[in-house]
Amino acid sequence: MKDALRTGMIFEQTITTTPEMGIVHLGPDAPRMYSTPAMIQLMEGTCVRFLTPYMDEGEQTVGFHVDVRHIAPTQIGQRVTGRVRLEEIKGRRLKFTVEAYNEDATKIGEGLHERAVIDINRFSKS
Repeated sequence: MKDALRTGMIFEQTITTTPEMGIVHLGPDAPRMYSTPAMIQLMEGTCVRFLTPYMDEGEQTVGFHVDVRHIAPTQIGQRVTGRVRLEEIKGRRLKFTVEAYNEDATKIGEGLHERAVIDINRFSKS
């Protein structure tokens, strides 16, 4: 992990929600809404995208803790922004606050996410 990585750094990415990201368990007549698993995937993916340039060759990160609340609905087709802030670096462990906002600027999710820096070769031999 490169020394340039510092607490307080913020990164965002915006996606457009697709039908595959929607809930399906309410039946075919229910409105298509952005699912909690898809929101968590955005939050984790935003962390990965942020961290990748700070990894040394052969390193990457894996998530090991997610504590997130999905607090507002978003219709499929809307844009959603994942926003992450690096709160703590403890050895090879990284702690983030994570948030998601829809295109109406409504906060739809918030929480904590933790990742660990791993050696890809050692990890893949496990």
